[in-house]
Amino acid sequence: QVQLVESGGGLVQAGGSLRLSCVASGSSFNIAKMGWYRQTPGKQREVVAMISSGGSINYAESVEGRFTISRDNAKNTVYLQMDSLKPEDTAVYYCNVGGFGLTPFRSFNAWGQGTQVTVSS
Repeated sequence: QVQLVESGGGLVQAGGSLRLSCVASGSSFNIAKMGWYRQTPGKQREVVAMISSGGSINYAESVEGRFTISRDNAKNTVYLQMDSLKPEDTAVYYCNVGGFGLTPFRSFNAWGQGTQVTVSS
């Protein structure tokens, strides 16, 4: 079973920056996709950024040019650098990791516990 631990959320003023981290732990697994979603009350969870095992990256249009996703495969960690933050970026951010376990061989899609990001105007 793969477990995710997120860190890095908090309160920041508009225009500021935050960096989120998410570490995946467990035994005998390979990671394919890693990414970040966010959710605000009353709304569906939306994808923010994803990075594949080969390094392909996709961003939501609303964060393109302001957020940067990266991963450290040796540390099973994904990061989200958030710059030029806006009040509308306020949300709970969730880490998402997909891949497959080796013993037994089966796919997984894991979620972090969520971390609050609040951007004040």
